[in-house]
Amino acid sequence: MANNQIPSRNIYLYPMLFKNILGHQDLKNKFINDVQKQQVSHAHLMLGKIGYGGLSLTLAISQYLMCENKQENDSCGQCSSCKKVQKLEHPDIHFSFPTVQAISKTSDPMFSLWKESVLKNPYMDLNEWINISDEKGRKPIISVHQSEEIIKKLTLKSFEGGYKISIIWIAEEMNIACANKLLKIIEEPPKDTIFFLVVENEDTVLPTILSRTQITKIKQLNDEHLIGFLRNQGHSNEDLLKSVSSRAEGDVTAALDMLNSSAQSNSNYQRFVELMRVCYKKEVLPMMHWAETMSKESREEQKHFIKYALYMVRQSMMKNYTEDLLMRVSSDEAKFLANFARFITGNNVLEFHSLFNEAHYNIERNANSKLLFTNITFEIMRYIHRA
Repeated sequence: MANNQIPSRNIYLYPMLFKNILGHQDLKNKFINDVQKQQVSHAHLMLGKIGYGGLSLTLAISQYLMCENKQENDSCGQCSSCKKVQKLEHPDIHFSFPTVQAISKTSDPMFSLWKESVLKNPYMDLNEWINISDEKGRKPIISVHQSEEIIKKLTLKSFEGGYKISIIWIAEEMNIACANKLLKIIEEPPKDTIFFLVVENEDTVLPTILSRTQITKIKQLNDEHLIGFLRNQGHSNEDLLKSVSSRAEGDVTAALDMLNSSAQSNSNYQRFVELMRVCYKKEVLPMMHWAETMSKESREEQKHFIKYALYMVRQSMMKNYTEDLLMRVSSDEAKFLANFARFITGNNVLEFHSLFNEAHYNIERNANSKLLFTNITFEIMRYIHRA
């Protein structure tokens, strides 16, 4: 196990009431209505990026299902069942999540660490869980051993006489043996048993699982909800929040990464400005120096810069073709784009997008960073002078 220190996200998880979950009012209303009419589907696939809040919404739905004193539009938050759900300790809610098989074949031995991590940051993604749970950074899966645990738990009577709920987090990490073993119980679960599969990538889920679940698409959060959330986390630089919100595209996890990674937003701005300046001037030695410096950053820092570069290219196009109406940038970025945006045109914008998207793909696959960023500088030099 990597270490038992949870990353310092400092997210305060409010009691799992619908009113405290960011956005998704239409989905909240639908689930409330389904519960009240006793028309809750037995298997739900909650589809969307983890940073959109699929797990938080799933926990709020679970609390409403278990609540002993349901209100018209929310759970009471005060009854014994609600308090157990809020601590992730309700005996009839069972959690499954990916684990490194060399450490643990099933979720239960890792549950205390996972619970602590989720209570601190309900927007934790798989990469963060890997960093927390395994110092070697190995890929975790949900194996057939866990499917056997799920079946065993769900075939028992409920402890408190109500629903039994199985929440499978990052369910696309189920291997084929696990998914196949769960097919029958997902299709024909025991009475009052409900599955919630929290999934980011629909394409990696077995079609036979998809066909047995009701797919609920979790949409990205709007800027108002995301900025409000970040303010509540203690971030007060409105200029920075505006820029981060635009780049994060409704993803809390991405926004937090941007804000928490070594003053990243400002450093990426400086890196981008320097890159474009030396490429425009065709200064080969400074270009090589920029590439070497960038190659020494961590892989995550490099990916964040590439995403930032794509964001600046998009904002340049917004400035050029919408008369600033659709731009969402900080004041420093706006000043820079006032002069730079004219170098991003229909003659080169597709090349810029292709260059940065391919770079992101190759960084994830451990490409040689120095060669990759050196190539970027020379390609940008060509693109800028093609504008």
